[in-house]
Amino acid sequence: MAVKIVTNGSCVTAYIEGEIDHHNAPALRESIDSAIEKSRPKTLKLDFGGVSFMDSSGVGLVMGRYKNAARYGGEVEVLNLSRSAERIMKLSALENFVRFKKSAEAGRMN
Repeated sequence: MAVKIVTNGSCVTAYIEGEIDHHNAPALRESIDSAIEKSRPKTLKLDFGGVSFMDSSGVGLVMGRYKNAARYGGEVEVLNLSRSAERIMKLSALENFVRFKKSAEAGRMN
């Protein structure tokens, strides 16, 4: 599991690659939360374009980052979910809190 975090003005984007499960979700949370605390972004983008597997830990990852970003008045966009991951997120009613989008830069960690 890898995450590359890019800050551009008032936007922080976390490009996530690999698997999201209960073993590696804590490290992802720490990295992303650190960027939220440091930058206090208006928009946090979580790019799932490089994610090959996700269990319910992915839902918790998104919900927790939503709560942290909201403390600073920020909002969350979830980008490039696979069909199965999008279905899991929507069944969890996350679309009531975050926006789902597609992006031309799916999964790029350059």
